[in-house]
Amino acid sequence: MQCNDRMAVLSENECLGLLGAHDLGRVAFAWTDGVEIFPVNYAVEGSIICFRTSPGTKLDAVPNTAVAFEVDSWDPASGEGWSVLAKGRAAEITTNFGRVAEHLRRLRVRPAAPGGRWHWLAIRPTEITGRRFRVAISNGPRK
Repeated sequence: MQCNDRMAVLSENECLGLLGAHDLGRVAFAWTDGVEIFPVNYAVEGSIICFRTSPGTKLDAVPNTAVAFEVDSWDPASGEGWSVLAKGRAAEITTNFGRVAEHLRRLRVRPAAPGGRWHWLAIRPTEITGRRFRVAISNGPRK
C-alpha cells in the first residue's frame, strides 16, 4: 500500500525479506522503571527472530515477556531508508527439546559483542510492520 511518493507501507513479506537480509537489530523491552533497548546480532527463520545472549539484563527480562524488535537502514547519499518493527513475545530456547528449537539453535547467529553468548532467545512476532521512505536531498550547505 502506497502512503505517498515519499513513504510506503511495506507488506509483511517485504518486512520478512528485509529482516532476513540483515543481522543487526535492536530488541526493546520493559525493565524495572523504564524501557531498555539493546543491539543484537540475529537470524530469522520464517518469522521467528533468534539471538544469543549471556546472563544479564536481556536473559533476566526478555523470556516470556512482550518485546519489540527493530531493524532499519538509511542511505544519506540517496535519501532512502526503511524500518521494520516486529512485536511479539520472547522465549528462551537454550535447552528446549523438539525439532523447532533444535533447528533454531542451528541458525548462524554471530554475536559481535565480546564474551560467551550461549543462551538462545526467540521472538515469535504477532505483528510485523515496516515503512520505506525517501527524503529530498539538498546539495546546498547545511546550516
